[in-house]
Amino acid sequence: MIDPYLLRYKIQFIEKKLYHRGFKLDTIKFNNLEKKRKILQITVENLRTQYKKLSLLIGNLKKKNKNCDYETVQVEKVKKQLTKKEEILKKIQNDMKIFISKIPNIADDTVPIGSNSCNNQNIIYWGNIKKYDFHVQDHVTLGNNINGFDWYAASKISGSRFVIMKNKIARLHRVLSQFMLDVHTINHGYSEIYLPYLVNHESMYGAGQLPKFKKEIFYVSTLHKNKNNHKYILIPTSEVPLTNLFKNQVLKENDLPIMLTAYSPCFRAENLSYGKDSRGLIRMHQFDKVEIFQITTPEKSMKSLEILTLHAEEILKLLKLPYRKVLLCTQEMGFSSSKTYDLEVWFPSQNKYREISSCSNMSDFQSRRVKTKYFQMHSNKKNFVHTINGSGLAVGRTLAAILENYQNHDGSIEIPEILRDKYMNGLKYIN
Repeated sequence: MIDPYLLRYKIQFIEKKLYHRGFKLDTIKFNNLEKKRKILQITVENLRTQYKKLSLLIGNLKKKNKNCDYETVQVEKVKKQLTKKEEILKKIQNDMKIFISKIPNIADDTVPIGSNSCNNQNIIYWGNIKKYDFHVQDHVTLGNNINGFDWYAASKISGSRFVIMKNKIARLHRVLSQFMLDVHTINHGYSEIYLPYLVNHESMYGAGQLPKFKKEIFYVSTLHKNKNNHKYILIPTSEVPLTNLFKNQVLKENDLPIMLTAYSPCFRAENLSYGKDSRGLIRMHQFDKVEIFQITTPEKSMKSLEILTLHAEEILKLLKLPYRKVLLCTQEMGFSSSKTYDLEVWFPSQNKYREISSCSNMSDFQSRRVKTKYFQMHSNKKNFVHTINGSGLAVGRTLAAILENYQNHDGSIEIPEILRDKYMNGLKYIN
């Protein structure tokens, strides 16, 4: 969430920054809530002081065997008033929390101002786009023709936007995640983490997924309704459990940056009409992803974003997949992000680049929600850490990009060279 200090003392600045994000801040509502909170906070603190003084006085009178009936009546009155005011204050604080939780992160000054993809900035293009002397097919047709996909069986089992992969396609899909994890752990220095795929509501809130995306997630309930944690959520990304891994902790500055990677299935319930944006492996209800995640100090977070993005780019380079790096404008970024690079891989069948990774600096937006701080040695103070995350990469989309970019005129698929010996047992083509 946004630093409450900025809302209280620099609200016009925040209002302008949020306007560029397409968000209208209700300053009147916030100021009214803040005014009520201040008055009640002072009242509660005064009542607590009175209660403490009267309690001490009663204790001293009892020690001296003196009558304290009057003071006892007074302390009970103060206690009732305090309880009542504390309840009202708690409600107002909760109202403020709900209000602030719906406000997106403010954009970094280096982010271009804009309302749509036309305002994004193309940073680099990498790789050579092949020229084909035959009709290019999309990954769905290619996968179907080599008996790698079974959409019909998947629809019988689960419904639309699920897939069953078979044979060598299933193997290629599996080894891609292994390859990505190996590169990130061995070459880039990330620590591999295995995480739960079911999380609670607090974890989703901590990562900035709730309340914003409450209609785009899958909820799971058990039959034991008497238990507190009877309702879980399937993770939309392993960013959620990774963000909550150090919840309510104070980290040592010398231990930063913390660099983690995790493979997981991801589950998203977003509804889309049929078309190129949802065809095949592009947008699934269930897909696999390798996440890369860093925790660092505010001074180093932007550099960490650049490094993390390079790590995701390295996967595309090793697979020799043409891509471009795009700096998103203010209204194209995700809810929790202060700055985002999208990596878009080339899809020959669509003659366009499609997102395969999104790498973002969340600044202290998530760490404020999960209360993760670090002890700053030179100031002897506790400050909120910054979190940076990205896809390194989305496995299904990487598979789709390989099928399309490595297709041959006879419909066979060439295996990227780096995967052949170590991961595919010397296999060069999928026929």
